[in-house]
Amino acid sequence: MKSALVLGAGSRGRAYADYSLSHPDELRIVAVAEPDESRREAFRKRYGLEAGNCFCDWREALAKGRIADCVFICTLDDMHREPALKAMELGYEILLEKPMANRKDDCIAIAEAAERSGVHMAVCHVLRYTPFFRTIRRAIADGMLGEVAVINLTENVAYWHMAHSFVRGNWSNSDETSPMILQKSCHDMDIMLYLLSSHCLSLSSYGSLRQFTKENAPSGAAERCLDCHLAKTCPYDAAKLYLGKNTDWPVDVISTDHSLEARSEALRTGRYGRCVYSCDNNVVDRQVVALSFEGGTVGCFTMTGFTTDHTREIKIMGTKAQLVGRMDSGLIEYSDFLSGKTRVLPLVDLKADTFGHGGGDELIVREFLKGEGELSRPSVSLESHLMCFAAEESRLSGGRPVAIAQCR
Repeated sequence: MKSALVLGAGSRGRAYADYSLSHPDELRIVAVAEPDESRREAFRKRYGLEAGNCFCDWREALAKGRIADCVFICTLDDMHREPALKAMELGYEILLEKPMANRKDDCIAIAEAAERSGVHMAVCHVLRYTPFFRTIRRAIADGMLGEVAVINLTENVAYWHMAHSFVRGNWSNSDETSPMILQKSCHDMDIMLYLLSSHCLSLSSYGSLRQFTKENAPSGAAERCLDCHLAKTCPYDAAKLYLGKNTDWPVDVISTDHSLEARSEALRTGRYGRCVYSCDNNVVDRQVVALSFEGGTVGCFTMTGFTTDHTREIKIMGTKAQLVGRMDSGLIEYSDFLSGKTRVLPLVDLKADTFGHGGGDELIVREFLKGEGELSRPSVSLESHLMCFAAEESRLSGGRPVAIAQCR
């Protein structure tokens, strides 16, 4: 049994802390730091914490010394470096939500400090821990595809998720948080490295904010959905997304009180009730990255918010066979060139709840608590972050190729 302090009681903090509810013999949450009073109180009740172990600020919590075996750092992207470095000083085992930080020098500082300290630390690249991607990695490692020639990966950010998180939500403005490619897609850069067991040499990228701007607002649109006479004809109507029967994610983000009255008030006064064409967002709503890897593999990554799909899709083309997979269904189809036949690959059985990131949320906590979270230690995670910073640099320069070796 290990005890944990959670810094940040948002959806990601709860996702990892919930392991204590399903596996009470392995993890106990003993403290939390969260500036939002209602969220902090809801977290206290959910995990049965003592009032004296509920803090308003991560600094206050870490000032108490090491009050738990490990710390889950789930603060916003720009608040990772300081608590991570302080937690290392205190000897905590650390589970750090991705991205490691929203600045390149902060990511490097965290990775270097973790190596010096020898602390047990994992970055939450949860896709590495899923049955879906571990099955694909095994197929590649076993030589079933021959040499990998091309890898194509698509992250379908469903239109409603795009509006929720990256137009209205916490990750809508890169000046305050992170570029889209880092915040959402460092998962994808990392999983390509993991699958290929290789390193990225260079990349180029294109993308922009196309749709969610004031210039694209329909004539007569109100600044808030509840005041708008066009709501019935708008796919992004906040009432449609947040005032239905569902009170789980993403609805639980807008208010800790899930009553219809509280949710309606949140839409009248909070950020999630704003028209998608009247927000302060500036992150891209679509982006592509072309990549060159060691060993001759080339790849293409696409992130798009213009889709009804809410999943990742992958196609890997090898010299002997191809593999096509869709993460939400877990379906992986393998077609070899010699026989011309296609068969479905069974997923490796890791005995996990497949809801959160296809089982990754649960499995990373399980392996971390066992001391096996080195699969995504900071020194490994750093490369995918450097790829993201390189992709953003390339995008902003009109697609100029960037060598990853020059990014350190």
